[in-house]
Amino acid sequence: MPVPWRSLSGMKTTMRTVLVALVAFLVLQSPASLAGQTAPTKLTVYGDVAYFWGMGNPMNCVLTSRFKRGEPMGFRVTALDPVTGERDRASKLVVHLTYGGKTIDLPMRDRQTEAQPERAFFVAKWVVPADAPVGIVKYTVSATDSKGRTGEFKPFDVQTSQITIIE
Repeated sequence: MPVPWRSLSGMKTTMRTVLVALVAFLVLQSPASLAGQTAPTKLTVYGDVAYFWGMGNPMNCVLTSRFKRGEPMGFRVTALDPVTGERDRASKLVVHLTYGGKTIDLPMRDRQTEAQPERAFFVAKWVVPADAPVGIVKYTVSATDSKGRTGEFKPFDVQTSQITIIE
């Protein structure tokens, strides 16, 4: 027996409704929306250490982990939004440097300018004091963005790659 035209039209509407419901169900079950899961809240923080001799000096910005007393150590670090990968220039970053039994905090500043937009990172400079003991300098960098999210950078805990004050 042939199926009346009205029945086919009704089946098409029902199929569309089922398809829309299926798509909605799949979207709701995506990994980002599963119960108990939220967007990452920790900032991604990373950077490096280099000589900060100043513009024009051929050793300026050369990566190193060995410094002598009186040499300028520069920290270059960025903190990124874990979802967008964007940098918040209003973030506050601080280097926490431990040497000779004391810890000092070095606030970082945004290095990016209109003249140098490629320098999308924060910097802090520390000149190794004359009384600094020879040995390893431990450091971490903490970051807080304008939304209150935080993050921390800790270098690898491998002695041969740590910042070291040498003779």
